[in-house]
Amino acid sequence: MVGTENLRRDGVFALQTLAVAGCYYAAGRLGLLWNLAVEGAVFTPIWPPTGIAVAGLLIFGLRVWPGIALGALLVVLHLTSLRPEVLGNLAGNTAAPVCAYLMLRAVGFRTGLSRLRDGLALVFLGALTGMLISATVGVGMLVVTDRLHTHSFWGVWLAWWVGDAMGVLIITPLLLVLYEARWPPPLSRWPEATALTIVTCAVMPLVTHSRLSVLFLVYPLLIWAALRFQLVGSMLCALIASVMATVSAAEEVGPFEGLNQIEMMIKLQAFNGTIALTALLLSAVMTEQRNTRRSVERACQELVEVLEHLTAGDAARGRPSRPKGEAETDDGPRQREGGR
Repeated sequence: MVGTENLRRDGVFALQTLAVAGCYYAAGRLGLLWNLAVEGAVFTPIWPPTGIAVAGLLIFGLRVWPGIALGALLVVLHLTSLRPEVLGNLAGNTAAPVCAYLMLRAVGFRTGLSRLRDGLALVFLGALTGMLISATVGVGMLVVTDRLHTHSFWGVWLAWWVGDAMGVLIITPLLLVLYEARWPPPLSRWPEATALTIVTCAVMPLVTHSRLSVLFLVYPLLIWAALRFQLVGSMLCALIASVMATVSAAEEVGPFEGLNQIEMMIKLQAFNGTIALTALLLSAVMTEQRNTRRSVERACQELVEVLEHLTAGDAARGRPSRPKGEAETDDGPRQREGGR
């Protein structure tokens, strides 16, 4: 019996590890479809595998870290042959999500993102701090192997760091909320969700491909999604907006037309970053307020039930209710003195 249980547990672990590796590799192939060049180095504005890695660790635990390493190895082998310097990149791409996971667990992070502090922790610890490791190791290996000039270090480092952080900001919360969501969603929400989806899919291509600077039109849709559908709606909207903006930047059309690579990177990553932060933090605030309201309603309901129980107990013991103006003593009710 014990052996069967151990075998089953090992099988589940193997499947989870392979699932993380497969999703990491697929996300890496998808992220490589749109890339930009900064200082002669190619980078992706959004690197989805980092979001896959952090979400996998938060859902399955630290034991699936080999899946991250395997997925990163498969992505590297798709791009180039296995060389000694590649091992440094694999170590950085594996250590960054692991450190992000450990920092999030140390501050009591909840995968439901039901509190504002959870959103802030994911932004500042999971994304901005954790991804410093992968960017520093990856760009450092390029400099050490003479594949990148030293004076280009900071430009490429910034692009690498922001791309990894954007993967955590956009992909991780979306996967977490989809993992914990109730399926299927209530049918009463489908008409509004369909309307939001149609409007988003119609507006996003126009906004991101127009020569006019109208990227701000994304924010009303983002607020609508956050207010009505919380995290799942706002992060899906943010993902669509970021992908469409990245496609526009890669094609050098719309608001990114006529910009050099540095200007394009700054404008694109500023847009993606503000979109992701707005969606994540606004949704966290809305979810926290909703949970607080539910807690108050639950407490009020429990108080009503207690009062009803006490009232029923008094009635069962045959204790009459005391009229106003009477007080109960050891001798029974007596008329309140005074006013003679």
